[in-house]
Amino acid sequence: MADPKGFLTTDRQTPKRRPVDVRIKDWKEVYEEQPFAELQKQAGRCMDCGIPFCHQGCPLGNLIPEWNDLIWRGERSEAIDRLHATNNFPEFTGRLCPAPCETACVVGINADAVTIKQVELRTIEEAFNNGLVTPLPPDRLTGKTVAVIGSGPAGLAAAQQLTRAGHTVAVYERADRIGGLLRYGIPEFKMEKSIVDRRIAQMEAEGTRFRAGVNVGVDINGVELRNRYDAVVLAVGATNWRDLNVSGRSNKGIYQAMEYLPWGNKQGLGELESQPPINAHGKHVVILGGGDTGADCLGTAIRQGAASVTQLEILPRPTEERPANQPWPTYPMIYRVSSAHEEAGERLYAVSTEEFIGDGAGNVKAIKLVETEFINGKFEKVANSEREIPADLVFLAMGFLGPEKSDLITQLEVELDERGNVKRDEKFASSVEGVFVCGDAGRGQSLIVWAIAEGRSAAAAVDEFLLGETGLPAPILPTSRSLTV
Repeated sequence: MADPKGFLTTDRQTPKRRPVDVRIKDWKEVYEEQPFAELQKQAGRCMDCGIPFCHQGCPLGNLIPEWNDLIWRGERSEAIDRLHATNNFPEFTGRLCPAPCETACVVGINADAVTIKQVELRTIEEAFNNGLVTPLPPDRLTGKTVAVIGSGPAGLAAAQQLTRAGHTVAVYERADRIGGLLRYGIPEFKMEKSIVDRRIAQMEAEGTRFRAGVNVGVDINGVELRNRYDAVVLAVGATNWRDLNVSGRSNKGIYQAMEYLPWGNKQGLGELESQPPINAHGKHVVILGGGDTGADCLGTAIRQGAASVTQLEILPRPTEERPANQPWPTYPMIYRVSSAHEEAGERLYAVSTEEFIGDGAGNVKAIKLVETEFINGKFEKVANSEREIPADLVFLAMGFLGPEKSDLITQLEVELDERGNVKRDEKFASSVEGVFVCGDAGRGQSLIVWAIAEGRSAAAAVDEFLLGETGLPAPILPTSRSLTV
């Protein structure tokens, strides 16, 4: 193990966030760099348990005690090798994953868990800074070709694994730049896009080919694509957003979160010649949805100079301690404060939107709310609890309902399951031979760590389909379910 007494003598310490009054004036990441010596002490808190339950919390099967020990010893090169053995993109998960591994940490039973996520992030950043992340092109080519549709974390993981196995891989992305949700859904203050760009550069050097600005199903027919490639991997995500059809929904000023966040990213990167078409500056903003996407909208609106921001959640305010029905090592629903929540805004719980109130000219001006109680498995209105709050701009951040029912899905004639996801078997294969699916498109809306794990597993399945056998690791099966999701 690392420091035999580390978990007893060292308190949990995470990196400091930049002062609120400073960070809201720019779009840079909010965390300050933690001195490496402090990080080593944090890694030394790992107990190297006989049964490392942190593995139960991690779909990727990250070798957490091993690289904790290596970082504590200062062996950076060996640490990144162990981390990359299970995770293609620890710089993404280290910033964006909610760290179910930490809620499964054995130290966390009766003390503060090990800062696994931060050790992971700093391990990969140390590796990049010291030239330890280099392209790994294949020794030989197989002559087989694969098309990956979608360049989010699942698609990128599948593409990198298949490229390294020797296949010729082309990644198609309908947006104008590669990265999918990583580029257009994650705000710059959570992950600067240079982080995505440097990994894309590595993949290009390895041989992966990228085709941005190509809408497969429109620009290229799905059948034509299937005939051109030996295998196709669908990694199109779950972008069919949930709407709220209440009175006044047709008023202007009501947008889906994913209609708004890409413009914030473009603004933060200086890619716009003028103000973004959806701009919170000087407006009273209301966000429907209390999750991470809602918090992303919150932080973006604050940086644009919103007059006020209110985030609504239909569920009651979570407790700050584990609920009795969510014991260790499961991922508990507790009250969490993101960096955006520290900056400004109000959070309202146990409320439901009754009506979007217009100004008479077709624009939203307020929201009518009612308090709710969860009784006998459903939400009930609290009598005489209606009220209005001002709303010049409303963002719907209420989750997604599976992949879009696009022309591509129709052209490929793949079957869908009862939830609207692309149906697949234990080998990630769809109902159409040679067409595979991974990530949210097959699993439904989930975590980035699941997306990467599914991309790696799907790559192994495709490799076996093409060659009859595979040496690629497959961390999970598509039927896997975890209490941490």
